[in-house]
Amino acid sequence: MQHHKMRELAEWVDFLSQVDIPVLKQTARNLSVLRQDEKNLSARGVAYVIRHDSMMTVKLLRYLQQKKHSRQEHEVLQIDQALMMLGLDVFFKKVPTELLAETVLSGQIDALSCLLRVMNRSNRASTFAVDWAVRLNDMHFEEVRIAALLFDISELLMWCFAPVDMLKIRAMQQQDKTLRSNVAQEQVLGFTLFHLQSALALKWSLPKLLITLMDAECANQQRVRNVVLAVNLARHSANGWADAALPDDYKDVGKLLHMDPEDVKVMLGVQE
Repeated sequence: MQHHKMRELAEWVDFLSQVDIPVLKQTARNLSVLRQDEKNLSARGVAYVIRHDSMMTVKLLRYLQQKKHSRQEHEVLQIDQALMMLGLDVFFKKVPTELLAETVLSGQIDALSCLLRVMNRSNRASTFAVDWAVRLNDMHFEEVRIAALLFDISELLMWCFAPVDMLKIRAMQQQDKTLRSNVAQEQVLGFTLFHLQSALALKWSLPKLLITLMDAECANQQRVRNVVLAVNLARHSANGWADAALPDDYKDVGKLLHMDPEDVKVMLGVQE
């Protein structure tokens, strides 16, 4: 059974390493508009569009790592740096936006809705993470932001390419509120999304720092804890500010930022 699971996980890693990663229609549209305005085209403007789409972000990083020069000493994690290394002409030619998530999930409204919710959640997590990093005087806050943005990238990819299985997992958890995500994923997929993401990160040779920042098992490190808490808060607050898990989130964020939980709620603009 274990061998079967690993074989299927390996197959998914190979498939997701070869397939064109879809992007949101809005991302493709915004990049097209920027490209047509050559006079004002800039890496900063393009980066601003990319960093709101987790799949476009990882698509760029995957391409950059595949083409990384053997003499390149420093790993590139920031989007604007990646664009400057590639050049905008190369980016638009080699990292296309033809495949749209909305097209891949055409006719599968429930799956598309779930994908968009995860994407919105990832953006909220990245906003929380960068805000807290700045409060903690983290000079490399952009790295923390990207880690939070990509924390659930394997879930996004599976919503695109295994929507039936993902809907099955969702239905199981809705039916049994005590069912843990990793257990449901094991039962349906034969592996967890965490293991898939770890395998993809290694296969794609993503920057080691990014892999560490996305690893909840390294939460003893302040920057990783920042990312994990931002992801947790985004996930729980997506259900509304009455979610039962939020009081613990406020306490944990308070410990991170050396704040009282009530002050954390004020900072977040919590509406009860």
